[in-house]
Amino acid sequence: MKSNLSVRKVWFLSIAASFFAASCSDETTIFENPEDNLVSETDQSKLDNSISFERAGVLDIFEDPSVSGKRSSITGKDEEEQAGDYPLSLVAQIEPPTFTNGQNLAATHVALDGDYGYVSYNTVGLDYVGAIDVINISDPTSPRVTSRVYYTNADLNSIAYDNGYIYVAGGVDAEQSVTATANSLVAKIAVSGGRMNISNITYGFQEGFNATDVRIINNNVVVTSGQDGFVVVYDKNDLSVLNEAAFSDLRSVAYNGNEMAVLDAAQGVSFLDQNLNTTRSIAIDSDFGIDAKRTLDFLNDNIIVSEGTRGAGVYNATSGSFVEYLPILTSPENAEPGEIVTNGVAVNENVLLMANGAGGLSLSETNDDNTVGVGVIELTGSINYVATKGDYIFAASGKQGFQIIKLNRPDDSLVTRCEDLNAYSGSSYLNVNNDDTLAYRGSKRFNNINVGGNLLLCGSWTVRDGVNVNADGLFEMNGTLVVGRNNRQRNVTINSGATLRVEGNLTIYGDLIINDGASIEFIGDDSVVNIFGRVTRAANTTIEGTFRDVRDVF
Repeated sequence: MKSNLSVRKVWFLSIAASFFAASCSDETTIFENPEDNLVSETDQSKLDNSISFERAGVLDIFEDPSVSGKRSSITGKDEEEQAGDYPLSLVAQIEPPTFTNGQNLAATHVALDGDYGYVSYNTVGLDYVGAIDVINISDPTSPRVTSRVYYTNADLNSIAYDNGYIYVAGGVDAEQSVTATANSLVAKIAVSGGRMNISNITYGFQEGFNATDVRIINNNVVVTSGQDGFVVVYDKNDLSVLNEAAFSDLRSVAYNGNEMAVLDAAQGVSFLDQNLNTTRSIAIDSDFGIDAKRTLDFLNDNIIVSEGTRGAGVYNATSGSFVEYLPILTSPENAEPGEIVTNGVAVNENVLLMANGAGGLSLSETNDDNTVGVGVIELTGSINYVATKGDYIFAASGKQGFQIIKLNRPDDSLVTRCEDLNAYSGSSYLNVNNDDTLAYRGSKRFNNINVGGNLLLCGSWTVRDGVNVNADGLFEMNGTLVVGRNNRQRNVTINSGATLRVEGNLTIYGDLIINDGASIEFIGDDSVVNIFGRVTRAANTTIEGTFRDVRDVF
């Protein structure tokens, strides 16, 4: 019997510790080298065409005026509207795999390690169909799918990576499989240089309608399964069972270096010792939904629980006392309320991200134990899962696939060089008059920049609607500047006698127009220009300096 696990997603957490062997039952069986129901994609052009830049570019944040005190940018252009924090941009989307009898796949989870992201997919409904993608993200301007595997008889709900192996957990139709002894599976797949080797895969099966989560803890693999399932500790080397404990309806597992916690939809959070004995519990009466994946994870002294329509619940991990609810900041798309549920949470420094299904991906600030909602990031699809690492956010967004978002934080060295400048605070329509000389540092979202005099911006900036450098104007940028979107292109125009001086990364989703007598200068040896439109040059124009032309448009 299969459960319709329509939302299966969790937050990947890098963890290192050890759980030791204890008793185990005979319910889990290991099989090596099963060759049925597994297909590798060999058409490289199909992998290459999975990358979409259609919606790449500047991302708005739909702000809640009652929270931020600012007017929303979607209400129309308003000269009084303030420039927003968090100048985000969408790098690319990876479309979900498709194959014969597998046209309804949705991204469920992503694991990150080094230059690669590993994405799992499943199928909503009665069919057991899944897939795995390996994506090279070493050059964030040009991600590549390097390997893909289809499962014709398994949903894949969670994925982890460790030391040359992918570990996936999901559900299989045991009645249709010659190897599966139960409906919940975990698989160990070798991967090297971005390519999976399916010639020698190790499997384990355990009771429960579907495996919902997988974590790597030093030499162990920990897997949860929902509805009359178990938390099972496997040996990482051969997936032999070390220990297991039964629960009613497990959705997720987390670890903080000292103890493990599992989320049981039937009662709440249970903290486990190394022998999987429950040491204490937090009773939670939220409606976690039937067969819907919900996640939990530790954050400092607290544990954060995804509680569906309630948002994310924050509890003290030691005492179990309730701290606060982080509400869902709904997007202006007015999605159906039943589809607006918190599925997962991720934290990156002072940024907290919540994957809220049809409610989108919300961003909040965490400072001094205080969390303030900023708004909902302008993304498509139902956000099933979110991970974040360094300057990037990775979102599994159902049928919209895997989305790569850049935070565009200012580089530390830029902040140091420009530290004497004032941080920008003002209108989202930055206008520099002919006699003005302005210089700012910081990180903001603009609607438009118009330069008549002299402007220096140090830091990271996005511009929704375009940049214009008027005759004899000077615009110097030191850091990152992203302009426009690929499906709504906007231009950077340098007019007669004007100069655009670049030190850093310039991305334009539109054209770079260099009019008669204008010039663009690149400082240093490390500047990068990524233009999705054309470079239009009139007579008597100048391009100076060293730079990397990502799309070879100059």
